[in-house]
Amino acid sequence: MKKKNQASIVNRYILLALSLFCILMMVLSSFSEKAGGPFKVLANVTVIPLQQGINQIGGWMGDMTDNFETLEQLRTENERLQEQVDSLMTENNYLQEESYELERLQELYELDSNYAEYEKTAAHVIGKDAGNWFSTFTIDKGSNDGIAVDMNVMAGSGLVGIVVDVGPTWAKVRSIIDDSSNVSGMVLSTSDRCIVSGDLELMSEGEIRFEQMENNENEVTVGDQIVTSYISDKYLQGILIGYVSEVTVDSNNLTRSGYITPAVDFNNIQEVLVVTTTKAELTGEDQGE
Repeated sequence: MKKKNQASIVNRYILLALSLFCILMMVLSSFSEKAGGPFKVLANVTVIPLQQGINQIGGWMGDMTDNFETLEQLRTENERLQEQVDSLMTENNYLQEESYELERLQELYELDSNYAEYEKTAAHVIGKDAGNWFSTFTIDKGSNDGIAVDMNVMAGSGLVGIVVDVGPTWAKVRSIIDDSSNVSGMVLSTSDRCIVSGDLELMSEGEIRFEQMENNENEVTVGDQIVTSYISDKYLQGILIGYVSEVTVDSNNLTRSGYITPAVDFNNIQEVLVVTTTKAELTGEDQGE
């Protein structure tokens, strides 16, 4: 404890001596211009370099203060710009979503115009069965909205499927790609009829199959449109199913079969049009499946 007190006293004396020395140097500096001889030499050797060093330290500390202030300003500006970027990204995502929705609605509008002879109502998809494809799915309109079993459902550029079950506020749709689906179709240019069969495994290649088309003199080529047939008991006539991608003559040499590229993207269906009249109501018949 005694040694500690002694060290403290020594430090005080050193500090006092340094203070006196600084004061002395300041006095000598003030008289260095007027004084001559040894005082001027002493001032040039000690005081002036000391002042220069103090000035440099002061300038350095001033620069450091300015740098800290600039850094803080840059940090604040960066945070403000980041907020603007986040806001613009959110707005851009919203605009893109609106743009995609507008495209889909324009597509539905064109589809509605192409089949203006049928009364339709729009609905949103609210659920689907497991798997990548919309083979069966649920829409947000039901019997309260006039939806009934066997009503045809469209999207994209053509036929999606048919209503198979209805609740007060929902309806279940079975699409034409479902394994249990069979649609009576025909080639639009020749009226040759065929059966279009759903095949989920085949849909991995983006196609569905048609078969039982008569092998006659009518030429059916790739790109020909396949539409719903006039003899279909469930589907309204003339709704586009897809386009022929391949056609071959069967081994019996009596029929042809092949593949169709669907007119609808069955990997992504968000909105649909439901034709609010069934085939049976249009024909005045109550036909079975």
